[in-house]
Amino acid sequence: MDFISELWMFLRERKKFWLLPILVMMALFGGLLVLSQGSAVAPFIYTIF
Repeated sequence: MDFISELWMFLRERKKFWLLPILVMMALFGGLLVLSQGSAVAPFIYTIF
C-alpha cells in the first residue's frame, strides 16, 4: 500500500492525472493475465484479443 500512496502523491504534486487511466488499465490487464494462467477461462480470453 505504500507504493500506491506514493504514486498518488506523485500524481497529485506533478498534476499528471492523465496517467491514472493508463495505470488502471495496465493493472486490470495484468490481473486478467494472472487470473487466466491456469484456469478454464483462458481459451475464451485469448479469443477476445
